[in-house]
Amino acid sequence: MNNDTVTGPGGFAAAGVACGIKTSGNKDLGLIVCPGGAVAAGVFTTNKVVSAAVMVCKENLRSSIISAVVVNAGCANTCTGTQGLNNARAMCSQTGRRLGVEAGKVLVASTGIIGHQLPMDKITRGIGMAVEACGDDEQSGRDFAHAIMTTDTVAKQAAATAKIGGATVTVAGTIKGAGMIGPNMATTLGFLTTDAAITKPMLAKALRGAIGNSVNKLTVDGHQSTNDTALILASGLAGNPTVRKTGMDYDRFASAVMDVCASLARQMALDAEGATRMFTVVINGASSKVEAARAARAVADYPLFKCAVHGGDPNWGRIICAVGSCGVKLNPDRLSCRLGSITVFKNGQPTKFDAAKASAIISQKEHVITVDLGAGRYSDFCYGCDLSKEYVTINADYHT
Repeated sequence: MNNDTVTGPGGFAAAGVACGIKTSGNKDLGLIVCPGGAVAAGVFTTNKVVSAAVMVCKENLRSSIISAVVVNAGCANTCTGTQGLNNARAMCSQTGRRLGVEAGKVLVASTGIIGHQLPMDKITRGIGMAVEACGDDEQSGRDFAHAIMTTDTVAKQAAATAKIGGATVTVAGTIKGAGMIGPNMATTLGFLTTDAAITKPMLAKALRGAIGNSVNKLTVDGHQSTNDTALILASGLAGNPTVRKTGMDYDRFASAVMDVCASLARQMALDAEGATRMFTVVINGASSKVEAARAARAVADYPLFKCAVHGGDPNWGRIICAVGSCGVKLNPDRLSCRLGSITVFKNGQPTKFDAAKASAIISQKEHVITVDLGAGRYSDFCYGCDLSKEYVTINADYHT
């Protein structure tokens, strides 16, 4: 489809403006509007310290119909006490007043530096600017995507379609996140829109499943944010029979949501702070799904291996070390590892392989590492990226 932004599905308008929250002068306040109202669902960080925006967003998600989402970048509104909660609610009430809807029908999200109060004078002005600038065209959707960025270097967007009951349903989304990324909810503000007619429980189920197998499989540095929020809004304008239960129609819709989330997660990995390449760790032969996930994450999070990837070094020893030290069951005599299609370790023994070819695989923009633990029949995966000097530079200078 041509318009892969949040304005692609029918029933949505968006805007992104610069109101002075970011010292760079870049866009820093975004707005999504569904004039006809939308069914909505969300998933959030599991960090026990959360932003005021997360608290208020959860409250307002109880509404049966949502009319808008307002987002600011540059200030997390976390660890800001009662004033922070009041400011998050004020963002909703001011947006609602401008749009002529109840404050409880407005969702809110924030991202940026922790511990600072929101500059409400700038945000108030920005909300007015965003309402005025709102449009249902592609550029408006792209403006929104840029307004939610922090250390991201590019906007991330994706779209997919599905046929349901003879109607074409569209799902589109955008996401931000480049650092402080580690399952669950990989340091993310993500916003999906769809014109599907679907009930709130089915919409929530589709979002949870898609996030669980995409964004929640991504780790950059193993750390959660306090603000992670992923929302999906459904306008119901596609004309399909309302999806009310699991079955073929639900599966088609859920597959489209999954496609969008998977694309966004991969885009995040490739734009991670300081990253030059990404990889997928696939674990087979685990004793349980939980242990497969733990082993995959252990490899993807292992700094020594991430550095090896950055240098194009096919150092399989660091992979074996990571799975061996993470506490999962494995059979040392059946433990095996492949870099791409090249087996570098088999049944507990190193193999003869072409180091130059293995290095070429590791040096690709994307590659797959496969490990068999030899302890069972379960599998899982995790996305990761290399670790470069630039990551340290970005995070050393982030606050100042």
